[in-house]
Amino acid sequence: MALSEDYLYAEDLHPIDVVETLAEAHDWDFDRVTDDQIAMVVEGQWRTYSITLAWSAQDETLRLISTFEMDPPQGREGALYDLLNRVNDQVWTGAFTLWPEQKLMVWRYGLVLAGGQIASPEQIDRLIGAAVVAAERFYPAMQLTCWGEETPEAAMKVAIAEAYGRA
Repeated sequence: MALSEDYLYAEDLHPIDVVETLAEAHDWDFDRVTDDQIAMVVEGQWRTYSITLAWSAQDETLRLISTFEMDPPQGREGALYDLLNRVNDQVWTGAFTLWPEQKLMVWRYGLVLAGGQIASPEQIDRLIGAAVVAAERFYPAMQLTCWGEETPEAAMKVAIAEAYGRA
């Protein structure tokens, strides 16, 4: 059964309700912060990711923010920003940015659901999965740039390539 089959007849389904159901299905730790916001923890290979999804009825956007700690050594910030420009050129479903005051690397994406559209569980699952995949793919390059003192160009060569198709 597809994830969306349970929701086919739910006209007033709130996107955060869908996220909560997905978090339960994946057995992720989560906290329903408000009616319009949920925070969860997703384990990756390299890091544990704090993921927050928030619904904005005003602009009809489901916003995802995924964070992990990143405090580059003094003098490596410029190289990290260069790397982030290169990384963001490789991704289409979101973007990384550094929040230096909070010492966090952030992946941001907004799913626009204008005109009363409803996000399917598959869409939201893909949204969360894309955040984790992007972080897992580029985390080694961030580490090499910040602490291995590699150039951003060299560090990008270790970024795990996106796989297409299946074996």
